[in-house]
Amino acid sequence: MEADTAFETLLEHLKDARGFDFTGYKRTSLVRRVRQRMGQVAIDDYADYIDHLQADADEFSELFNTILINVTSFFRDPETWDYLRSVTIPALVGRRKSQAPVRIWCAGCAAGQEAYTLAMAFAEELGAEQFRQRVKIYATDVDEQALTQARQAVYTPGEVESVPGPLLERYFERHNGHFAFRKDLRRSVIFGRNDLVQDAPISRIDLLACRNTLMYFNAETQAKILGRLHFAIAPHGLLVLGKAEMLLSHGRLFEPVDLKRRVFRKAPATPAAIGPPSRPYDPQERRGAVARLDELRQYAFDAGPVAQLVLAEDDVLALANHQARVLFGLSDDDIGRPLRDLEVSYRPVELRAFVEQAKLDGRPVQVKDVTWQRRPEGTTWFEIHIVPLAGTDSGLIGVSVAFNDVTATRLLLDELAHANRQLELAYEELQSTNEELETTNEELQSTVEELETTNEELQSTNEELETINEELQSTNDELQSMNDMLRDRSTELDDANDFLETVLTSLRSGIVVVDLELRVRAWNRAAEELWGLRAEEATGAHLLNLDIGLPVAELRQALRAALADPAFTEVLHLEAINRRGRSIALRVMCGSLRNHDDRVRGAILVMEIRG
Repeated sequence: MEADTAFETLLEHLKDARGFDFTGYKRTSLVRRVRQRMGQVAIDDYADYIDHLQADADEFSELFNTILINVTSFFRDPETWDYLRSVTIPALVGRRKSQAPVRIWCAGCAAGQEAYTLAMAFAEELGAEQFRQRVKIYATDVDEQALTQARQAVYTPGEVESVPGPLLERYFERHNGHFAFRKDLRRSVIFGRNDLVQDAPISRIDLLACRNTLMYFNAETQAKILGRLHFAIAPHGLLVLGKAEMLLSHGRLFEPVDLKRRVFRKAPATPAAIGPPSRPYDPQERRGAVARLDELRQYAFDAGPVAQLVLAEDDVLALANHQARVLFGLSDDDIGRPLRDLEVSYRPVELRAFVEQAKLDGRPVQVKDVTWQRRPEGTTWFEIHIVPLAGTDSGLIGVSVAFNDVTATRLLLDELAHANRQLELAYEELQSTNEELETTNEELQSTVEELETTNEELQSTNEELETINEELQSTNDELQSMNDMLRDRSTELDDANDFLETVLTSLRSGIVVVDLELRVRAWNRAAEELWGLRAEEATGAHLLNLDIGLPVAELRQALRAALADPAFTEVLHLEAINRRGRSIALRVMCGSLRNHDDRVRGAILVMEIRG
């Protein structure tokens, strides 16, 4: 119950905020579509969804697109269109005068495919020139987004697949891979917004196509819409519905022309009388005297199957047949008594007023639906005929009262009415079920189309991923090649370093290499032997900061000159103290360290002990 109240609140919000009244739609389908949209935005509560609608104005369009299932196509239900093109449209055009306008209304046109299908069908019948001059097609819907697409009249190749090839060539023009409906014929199709529940209908319509639209509404709203459509259609106009819509319970408004293809004709407001007027009864002339005629009359009257009383002119009971005596408990003693003194005068109905009326008017009075509660027989229904009796001089001589027992007929009529009500309910339930099935089918079709679109997007994404994968594979191959090259270069570098290390180790002179900042980059084994400092301790240290027996201060000038001039070479003779603390005479050759383009990269010191 709370969920129903919350849902009604949502419908009222849609009506107040955007003017869309969905209260006449079938609740089952409407709830299912709204819940589908709420699921897409991950909202479970109706109140939260109302807040979402208030916060995001674009959500209204998404919700309406979900509720208003715009599933349509050109020449949808080909059998119906074949019948319209071969029978209905030629007959409709044939009834019109040569230059009389033809007015068509396509209600619930969605994206316009059905409206343009009607245009092609009438253009085929009339020819393009006559179509432009005579035909107006009014195409309406409540979905503004669908109407915008319909006004553009441009469709994808997939959307025009159902258009026969010759018609596609005659009525469409190719434009940037799409198909556009002919502009000269497009002017005869007028698109506009119209709510079948609230807005006034278009009048004087010769052919009204409202296909697969009524099935979304409940029975009460359908009846209201059909009343509007009946007003809109001109006399002898036609209504075409969808295959799920029957009109079985609206026979007073529309008559079926072809029930299988859902084509109906507007029923006249008052049915015309059928057949010639009845002739007055012409009694036969008396055929001569009959023996014992009075006795025959007496017995015939008494044996009559209908209870009958005959009153004299002064309302005295003159005759009562056997059926009347049994039915009303009369006896021979009651003959000659005034009617007012008899129970039959007021039971089963007050007779005296009707007897007086028959006598005054001089014509029969018929009293219908007279009910008499009898026990134990139960209820009996009578139809009473009161006939004034005239004599030979045309003067009133009495009144005949006949009680026709119509109980069996009344029971049959009640049963028939009950059966008709049951049948009508069954028809309405069948129609509702059929429409619900059609709605579900359209929802499934819409879902299938969405899944197809999603599948195409996934396929496109998959292709992009495959392309990226190929690019990554190519990049990986390049990186592998570069890695192999780096590995080869690393191996070569290791070999070169080993070779250089071997050369430096093999030299008997002490070798020291410094960079431009005078930091040690190479320190061979002979230098270790001279100064007692290992290579890992010396490498990276500033040469002039080393605390060894070499008088590095005396090398400062030569080192600066070597760093400044690539061609500089100088031999110095110095006194030094080796690692054992002994004084040695040292010969030091200082030169520049340069690359192949003679750029100075540092300095080299070659140190030898003089003999």
